[in-house]
Amino acid sequence: MKLNNRTFILLTTLVSMLFGYSTMFAAEGEATLDKVMKFMLVVTIVMIAFVLWLIIVYSEKEDSEGKTFKAPLIALRKYLTYSTPIEKEQEILLSHNYDGIRELDNRIPPWFKMLFYGTIIWAAIYMLAYHVLDDGQVQSKEYKVEIEKAKLERDFLIRTGAFINEETVVFVNDPAELSEGKEIYFKNCATCHGQNGGGLVGPNLTDDYWIHGGGIKNIFKVIKYGVPAKGMISWETQLDPKKMQAAASYILTMHGTNPPNGKAAEGEKWIEPDDNKISSTKGS
Repeated sequence: MKLNNRTFILLTTLVSMLFGYSTMFAAEGEATLDKVMKFMLVVTIVMIAFVLWLIIVYSEKEDSEGKTFKAPLIALRKYLTYSTPIEKEQEILLSHNYDGIRELDNRIPPWFKMLFYGTIIWAAIYMLAYHVLDDGQVQSKEYKVEIEKAKLERDFLIRTGAFINEETVVFVNDPAELSEGKEIYFKNCATCHGQNGGGLVGPNLTDDYWIHGGGIKNIFKVIKYGVPAKGMISWETQLDPKKMQAAASYILTMHGTNPPNGKAAEGEKWIEPDDNKISSTKGS
């Protein structure tokens, strides 16, 4: 088969666009794997039909100029753009005469009728899908879905530690996390606050008095930002939020242990708000 350069370029471009769109959908995550597979199935069917058509056209015929190959496309174009030839316009000329202007009784082009009726069919499908069967995602429904999705994503970020800060931090009573918090405390905090939290250079962490406020949120905040004026560094760059939460939770478990030789109370007595109270685990 001999195709001219224009036809070859057109076919190549079409195939490239089809495969390109499928790759784009998969890369950008705008379609699920199921949708991509369906799209590729359609592309495969189109390509098979195209090859079968070539086989039928060229199996028994010599069509070096591509006339047989182009015949269906030419016929379709003639149908969609049908109009009365100029030499036959007298047959459809109406009797009306407006200041010498005559009117032709041309029929509506098929492509326009297909577009017109297509919009009617599409409008009926749209109305059923979105306003009768309620299968469509109207704006209000889409908004609610997006809100629920955002809540789930936020909860997931909090659970994984990616969204933990001084406002979202909570006390964790999980043995594994408390064990991690204990390890962090002994490695980084015991030098100033003592192995048992009774206080050395730093204040006593086991009594009811706190210089910068007690509770999980205040302790997390002090660990995160430090107290440069008192010589305590910020651990924000050395510990991720989840580890700081674990350390703060472990510190809370030392409350009320009354270690020997504990440092005198400093700061103000902290009373935990009712909605933030926790059940402390005695000892380490």
